[in-house]
Amino acid sequence: MDCRPEDVFAVLGDGWLYGMWVVGSARIREVDDNWPEAGARIHHSVGAWPVLLSDESEVEKVETPKLLQLRVKAWPAGEARVILTCSPTDDGRTEVVIEEYPVSGPAAMIPTPLENLMLHARNVEALRRLSYLAEHGARTPGDS
Repeated sequence: MDCRPEDVFAVLGDGWLYGMWVVGSARIREVDDNWPEAGARIHHSVGAWPVLLSDESEVEKVETPKLLQLRVKAWPAGEARVILTCSPTDDGRTEVVIEEYPVSGPAAMIPTPLENLMLHARNVEALRRLSYLAEHGARTPGDS
């Protein structure tokens, strides 16, 4: 990404922006005041109206501006661990890597090669959206 790791974390650190870069997130219902500290949650809905499923994502680990690890819930599909790492490059840019692993529920029974195929396109798009927001200084509606 053509920005600093701090710029990426400015987006990751604003839970209200989650729905703008996470593919499949339909709306954000609530964000804990201490987001993105460990244990903080985003309450979100996934799907498309009129079929929306409400669940949450919780921060498991954070090392600003290097790492954000989430436990993402989307039942009945299950839960996944999502790890985003941000590394500065020699040319002043940021390499962002997203890893996603099903950890429980029906999604955890999908064979790894099939799972990787299904998640790859979704995560590439999520990184595209995150990049756009980070590179252009995204703001939550109402910010000045």
